[in-house]
Amino acid sequence: MVASVKNNPQNRPADSNWRNTLYTIIFEADTPAGKIFDEVLILTILLSIIVVMLDSVSNLAALYGGLFYSLEWIFTILFTVEYLLRLICVGRPLKYATSFFGIIDLMAILPTYLSLLLPGGRYLVVIRGLRLLRVFRVLKLVQYLGEAEFLIRALRASRRKIILFQFTVLTLVVILGSLMYVIEGAESGFTSIPRSIYWAIITLTTVGYGDIVPETNLGQALASFIMIIGYSIIAVPTGIVTSEMTYASRNLKGKVCQNCSFEGHDSDAKFCKRCGAEL
Repeated sequence: MVASVKNNPQNRPADSNWRNTLYTIIFEADTPAGKIFDEVLILTILLSIIVVMLDSVSNLAALYGGLFYSLEWIFTILFTVEYLLRLICVGRPLKYATSFFGIIDLMAILPTYLSLLLPGGRYLVVIRGLRLLRVFRVLKLVQYLGEAEFLIRALRASRRKIILFQFTVLTLVVILGSLMYVIEGAESGFTSIPRSIYWAIITLTTVGYGDIVPETNLGQALASFIMIIGYSIIAVPTGIVTSEMTYASRNLKGKVCQNCSFEGHDSDAKFCKRCGAEL
């Protein structure tokens, strides 16, 4: 009895074979069935986004509004079935439902259903806003791109360095903006420290709208210094993310735990390093 439990750490029921097959099709993109599923789903997502965009064009909406409405419900039903199948085949449905991609999947179907709960003329504006949320379906594409997991892992690993970098830049623009406020003053358009900080941000990022311009020689010299700093600062986050992408490319593995959705297992791993479930 003990040996049986060890060989089957998930203690799966006899009817779990169809769940394993379904999981392989939906989550394993390296299988033939998984590739077909992803390709069909990507095409469906793209078509649904196109329908949303066309429906926002008033002339087309007036002519084909009924068709767009019918297509939207077809797409919503398809995505609903897909979402439910994902919850059924994973070992921990709640964990997937509260994950990033689980929330995105839910956001892809909720607006259409919420529009049914808000009938009446005074809610038309709200319904229009809810329908715009369907554009979030474009985020569903991320999980079906081959390098998406690799990129997400690199961004996640570099978030602390990026936050520290942003805090440093924020401190810098506050100092430079305050300094420019003292140098130029209200006569040149620097009417307050917040407005001067706004100028420092658009100058440091080399955007340069031109709505506020320093007029004194000292102010122009400081502006030139900020512009030069801006070019070097732009390269910093790029270097941070690039280094993490290099590290992630060396450690990225394909196996994902069906029970807890933990990623990063070795290609020859048999059991999950987090929950012990069989891979």
